[in-house]
Amino acid sequence: MNRRTLKHRIYSFLTPALFCVLTFPVYAQTMDEMWEDKASGKQHPNIQWFKDAKFGMFIHWGLYAKLAGEWNGKRYYGSGEWIMNQARISVKDYRKVAEGFNPVKFNADEWAGLAKDAGIKYMVITAKHHEGFSMYDSKVTDFDIVDATPYKKDPMKALAAANAKQGIQFGFYYSQFQDWYEPDGGKNTWDFDESKKDYQKYYREKAIPQLKELLTNYGPLGIVWFDTPGGMTKEQTQAFVDDLRVLQPKSLFSSRVGHGLGDYRDFGDSEVPSTPIKGPWESIYTHNDSWGYIKHDMNFKTPDEIIRLLANVASKGGNLMLNVGPDGEGNIPEYSAKFLRETGKWLQKNGESIYASSYGLIPAQPWGVSTSKPGKQYLHVLNRPANGKLLIPDFKGKVTRVSSLADQKQLNWKREGNDIWIDLPNFSIDAANTVFVVEYSGKIADYDLNVPVTVSKQFKVNDVEAVFAKTKGNSKIQSLTYSHYYGDWKHTTCVTDMKDIADQADFNIHIIEPGDYKVTLQYSCSPESAKQEGSMKVNGQEFLFRSLRTSEFDKKAPLPFINHTVATTTFSKGGLYTISIHPVQNGKELFKLKSILLEPVK
Repeated sequence: MNRRTLKHRIYSFLTPALFCVLTFPVYAQTMDEMWEDKASGKQHPNIQWFKDAKFGMFIHWGLYAKLAGEWNGKRYYGSGEWIMNQARISVKDYRKVAEGFNPVKFNADEWAGLAKDAGIKYMVITAKHHEGFSMYDSKVTDFDIVDATPYKKDPMKALAAANAKQGIQFGFYYSQFQDWYEPDGGKNTWDFDESKKDYQKYYREKAIPQLKELLTNYGPLGIVWFDTPGGMTKEQTQAFVDDLRVLQPKSLFSSRVGHGLGDYRDFGDSEVPSTPIKGPWESIYTHNDSWGYIKHDMNFKTPDEIIRLLANVASKGGNLMLNVGPDGEGNIPEYSAKFLRETGKWLQKNGESIYASSYGLIPAQPWGVSTSKPGKQYLHVLNRPANGKLLIPDFKGKVTRVSSLADQKQLNWKREGNDIWIDLPNFSIDAANTVFVVEYSGKIADYDLNVPVTVSKQFKVNDVEAVFAKTKGNSKIQSLTYSHYYGDWKHTTCVTDMKDIADQADFNIHIIEPGDYKVTLQYSCSPESAKQEGSMKVNGQEFLFRSLRTSEFDKKAPLPFINHTVATTTFSKGGLYTISIHPVQNGKELFKLKSILLEPVK
């Protein structure tokens, strides 16, 4: 049976609703503007495993892995899977890449075994990325790993089976709108005229039939991870979703299916929200700087960095899905394998504080973050207080036991008013994350940004982040998105739009020990905003300063921050204080304020 006949049969199973579509223009959007982080808000009956999993593995693997970040003698940096777009490689030339793609070192059992060793609970791999190449045996196109390469095998079959053997949920990434190989697919503007494309034809003839293949031929899927939606109205997307759900009603759909119709939220690439988020959500990160393999990208996150990132995401109530990019032969990079296994060793001892947890009820402290289970708060100590005395402020629950998680040893503690003080055991000040458990009865307050931020001489620096600001006037708290390399996205929460005297940011702090403190403002300042006067009031004093230039905010470039020490002040006694910042004159934005840093003077 030839492929044209097979295509006709596949189309015949599509619901009529998906044919009743109209073509409409899709305006030019940058990569980050195509993200969709809104979910339906409806409780999917199979969502619990996802909420409990907390740690997933993302795998970006395609023809771009063969190119490894190079084309015609030029190296590219950032998102390696975008090299066809970056280098404007023609469809004709890109097809030739497949002729040399032969990942003979791929071993599905090794990949699934690594995931198991790392404490991974689910895996999602690219079945088709924006390049349009299918990493499985598709009957819809011959631009796939079986028909277009010398490999001639379907690695997805083996990987689905290997993950099932390890008890790991398995899922596929699928780029439903962007397809640079197809004349009617989204976003190839160097080979095709975007204004003449029939997106609905592309959906009918490739995207939908391929998704049906994936949902039919690879066993139960935990997730279908969509990306960069476009070319469909909300009604069309609903019909698209409904049609696919018939095949696997238990499978979860990511929010990037579009129009708020996903089962859980995915935030922007490499983004963690500043405060806890209720409902199921996920944060996606690269292990180095790129999603797809680039041979000259060696900036791998260490085990300590992964462990801290995982704790931070869990403390906000979400899952971390960490990406690895296998090379063109099918090898997972050495550092990815090594560092993930080290992370798994930590999880073997401390996984209780991560898996099946919810967000912490203790606002972020200079010592670290917290996660929750009924009657328990897990304290993730990322920075050990110098005197070994750990403070939990304003904790109204009745504490029944405090212990270290790894060895279950009970710790001494005492209550002073509503504050709990814990005597920590000795452990390395350089430890990535040492976890302690507070068991309690009764109700405690939800996470509350109004609780004053703790400032103590037991830490080298106390970071009072922008998210804790109380804003007045035009001032607002805003997450700024920008990139280092191409597509290597970063996100920083800042207080912005302080332009007039009435625009103010107030930060409530709790000074634990009296003494001298240096006060530093960490901000970014555009050239046009530089040399403006600002006022910082604290401890009954006003300190004036003039803003210092860093650079313009450009989301396609790094956003640098300067540490501008404004004052030294003496707090004569411990207690509650407010730091207030505002412009001295009406005019332009003073700066984008990331943090206030309080450093005890030794």
